[in-house]
Amino acid sequence: MIRKIVFIKIGNFSGINNMLVKQLKKHFPSFEIKILDVRELFTYKIYLIINLFFIIKEYGLEILLGKKDIRNYFWRTTYIFKIIKFKIFKNIPANQYAFSIQTQSLFDASIKGLPHFVYTDHTHLENLHYTFFDKSKLCSKAWIELESTIYKNAAINFTMSNNISKSLIKQYFCPPEKIVCIYAGNNTSVDRVDNDYINKNILFVGIDWERKGGPDLVEAFKIVLRFCPDAKLTIVGCSPKVNIKNCEVVGKVGLQETANYYRKASVFCLPTKIEPFGIVFIEAMAFKLPVIGTRIGAIPDFIFDRENGYLIEPGDIKQLATALIDLISNPEKCRDFGKKGAEIINSRYSWDKVGIALKKNIGPLISKEY
Repeated sequence: MIRKIVFIKIGNFSGINNMLVKQLKKHFPSFEIKILDVRELFTYKIYLIINLFFIIKEYGLEILLGKKDIRNYFWRTTYIFKIIKFKIFKNIPANQYAFSIQTQSLFDASIKGLPHFVYTDHTHLENLHYTFFDKSKLCSKAWIELESTIYKNAAINFTMSNNISKSLIKQYFCPPEKIVCIYAGNNTSVDRVDNDYINKNILFVGIDWERKGGPDLVEAFKIVLRFCPDAKLTIVGCSPKVNIKNCEVVGKVGLQETANYYRKASVFCLPTKIEPFGIVFIEAMAFKLPVIGTRIGAIPDFIFDRENGYLIEPGDIKQLATALIDLISNPEKCRDFGKKGAEIINSRYSWDKVGIALKKNIGPLISKEY
């Protein structure tokens, strides 16, 4: 009887990979789990040199014209996609595993004869639904064709949000029966919440300052200060050059220290313009913070406008400022919104619920081993 699972990933994936491995161990306790980071497959520099050639071949003109950043396309060449596929085939004997599972949509780790599952937060073509997405940044048609094989070859595609389930059906023509939205969980440890919401502290947590709408937040905060001169803005995760009073730029910190900033905040705000999922919203809601986000991607799945926060249009600075002023001026509303947000988290967004959903859907497909 086969009692092994292979989990294929690239890096940490915002802490999601570690959480998923814990759930696999919990809900498939009799299985040994092999973790394969595809970066480990490239032990020789020759692969990197060849891939650089393909980056230039597939994206060179746009890179030269400044339309594309070469750093964003290492994992998005037809060469790297195919070589990962080949190396996984060589390194993972199908007859030694019960099933394989991968995170993200950057490679196809499926092996013929082995049940394979995908857990993803995004598709490439979903970017076309974002108003602020520059279409010149799309990957090559050849790579997008390869991307579609990821979903075609999976027994089930698990998604983190409903918009990605729709993208798989409408943009990649994936059969609905091969798609299950199981959401995601909170990566931080919530040991206490003792918030009175009176310090008017607005919290931003994100690494990509520009994409996450940081400059818009600063402009909105300038308006906020006219009406609430004692308001504060705390920026965690990145270190932009911000010259404005009452603003603290913390930079990148660990999960535990980030949790301390959630505890100190009155409002969480991330006016992002392009967002695969936005797990920081889930973390903030777990700490009973009212949340402000944009009406894009997965965000309407967990922000119920005027119930646990506010949904605004991306790029609308006045609307953002109005929402911020309304919340920091009303601690009672912050408390009510925060309570509702925690209820949403408890009902839908927990890693244990993700694990239960994986067990429910994968179990029947590996019944001989399970």
